[in-house]
This record gives sequence, structure tokens and C-alpha cells, in this order.
Amino acid sequence: MTIDNYERFSGDADMKQQRSLFASRRSLMKWGALGFGGLMIAALPKAVSAQSGGSTLTFAADDEGILNFALLLEELEAAFYAAVVDSGQISDSTELDYMQVLGAQEAAHVTFLRSVLGDQVLFETTDLSFNSSGLNALLSDRSTILNTAVALEDVGVHAYNGAGPSLTNPTYLLAAGSIVSVEARHAGGVRALLGKPTTEPDSDRLVSDDDLVASLNPFKGPAYDELYSPRQIVDIVGSLGILNNPINGALVA
Repeated sequence: MTIDNYERFSGDADMKQQRSLFASRRSLMKWGALGFGGLMIAALPKAVSAQSGGSTLTFAADDEGILNFALLLEELEAAFYAAVVDSGQISDSTELDYMQVLGAQEAAHVTFLRSVLGDQVLFETTDLSFNSSGLNALLSDRSTILNTAVALEDVGVHAYNGAGPSLTNPTYLLAAGSIVSVEARHAGGVRALLGKPTTEPDSDRLVSDDDLVASLNPFKGPAYDELYSPRQIVDIVGSLGILNNPINGALVA
């Protein structure tokens, strides 16, 4: 996919956000441990595949660091869905349409967060370097794609909720709150495609009860979402082996 096509994809799909959708993981870590299959470098958005190395992404433990970290997650999701659409592995038209809509919304989140951050943006999309074999392993078949989508969306929800209590800038908090509920709907929608419960069972969580940060999780039970720390999110993303950029800084220490 070329940059032009990527941008066109985002624009077309923006229009599709208005459509009425029919649509109605154990884990990323497990898939990361399985090893990665054949290359499909042509499936990657050029904007992210053009990089062969990866500059270090450093996130401070402040509002700007948190929102830039959220931006990174949105970039990963947007790139994933763009690659899904290009992969040819989703043959059902309804499911493909849903992947396009989700990709458009994640791309819109990228644009939105970059707008909110303004001159506080720490990196550009072209600064991101994807491990093509890692990403393409997640595109190997429909089941892996949809389970990865569920995992990414669920991780997004846990990440936004986990960072929320640390945000002090009301504009940033509003921006994050405007996105997290959409991420949750995404997760439920893809779960429906897989015939799974629309809410995340404990068995699907990537962080066990014993490893949850107690101060972030005073409420526990099926009616609540668990909150993950930025460090836990970085560990999950790292287990995939899809991003070459090292991640550091006080936020994820």
C-alpha cells in the first residue's frame, strides 16, 4: 500500500463510519511466542514500512507523555487495520467492511490526538519502524486477524483507563475519555464476529489478577474493566515483536 493509497483508505473509510454496521485472544503474548511466519512486506503501509531501524520513543510521566503514549497505541492499531485490509485474508464483505471502518476510526484517533497535542507531539508516523515478519504473522488468517483486533482493542481500553487517573490536563482527559469508549465498542464488535461474548472474560486478559496494580484496581469483577499500567502495556506490545522502536522514559519505568 502506498502512502497515497493509505491516505485514500483513511478518507474512504471515514465516510463509512456513518454506515449502519451489521457486525453485530489466549493472548497477544501467546501469539508472540509462537513465532512469526512469512513476509508480506507489500501489505504494510509505506509510511511505516519504509523505516529499517527504530528511533527510541521516550515518554515522560506527565500529561504530554501519557497522551503521546496513547498516540502510539492508536498508530499501531491504524497500521494494523490498514495491513489487514491489504492482506486479502478477510474474504467476507461484512467483516472486511468492519475492518475498514475500524481502521478509519483508529486513523481518525491518530489525527485527533496529534491535533490535541499540537507542538507537544513527540514522534511522527514515519518515525515508527515495524517488524514486518511480526506484523505479517498476525495477518496469517482470519482467526488470527480477528483475535489480534480484539486483543489490540482490549489493550487500548485497559491502557486508557489505566492512564486516566494520572492525567491532570482536562482537555487531554476529555480527549482520552472520548476515545476509550469507542475502543470498547470496537472490541465488542469484533468479538461478535468471532461469536465470543462482547465483554472480555478474565481468561482473555493479558495481565493476571496477581499482577494487576492494586492502586489502579480498587474495583474488580465482571462489571468492571481492569486498569493496566503503561509498563504493562509496553510489555504486551513488546511481546508481539512488531515494533522495532525501543520504548523508555519515566512513564514506562
